[in-house]
Amino acid sequence: MTVTVSIDRDGADRARTGLELCIAAGGVAVFPADGLYGLACDPLNQKAIERIHQIKGRDDGKPSAVLYFSPLAMRELVESVGDRTRTAVGALLPGPVTLVVANPEHRYPLACREDRERLGVRLLVGPLAGALCPLFQTSANRRGEPAPALFADVPRSIITAVDVAIDGGALTGLPSTVVDLTRLDTSGDWTILREGGMSVDELSERLARA
Repeated sequence: MTVTVSIDRDGADRARTGLELCIAAGGVAVFPADGLYGLACDPLNQKAIERIHQIKGRDDGKPSAVLYFSPLAMRELVESVGDRTRTAVGALLPGPVTLVVANPEHRYPLACREDRERLGVRLLVGPLAGALCPLFQTSANRRGEPAPALFADVPRSIITAVDVAIDGGALTGLPSTVVDLTRLDTSGDWTILREGGMSVDELSERLARA
């Protein structure tokens, strides 16, 4: 049976604790990111990831980002990238961006899928900030359907299939901006793969100041 937690009604602490306990137990959760609702589980738990694909309807074979709510939790990962990439990560995160970084140590292979040399990472602030569990995350929608920005728009079939569902109210409705930083340390180049919650102008300005 799904445990539903409302941040407005029950408080951020209860929501954060519920998410951490769910992920630690190998469960699957619906949670509010900054722009859209997502499905999440332990990025090292293959059975939980397979369950997410079943809930969504099918596995599209695409890589997924690993999301953090605490800079401390992602410190080891950041220390493994090059100096310029590390500076760029500090300039862009936290925020509505997914950063694709070089992954020479092949961390989180289940999220990387076929290309383990690259890893997408996110860092969010907000009511769940401080949670120490990294998340394998994807949008909380059935394949081919729009990703929801309202908890009420998360399909009922998804809510009933997860262990914890966190209602975080209305979100922006924008996906994250996806930026490829894998060539930053070798050539200085970076590429926007998808426009979203952070504008191109803001992203360029932050990188120019880094």
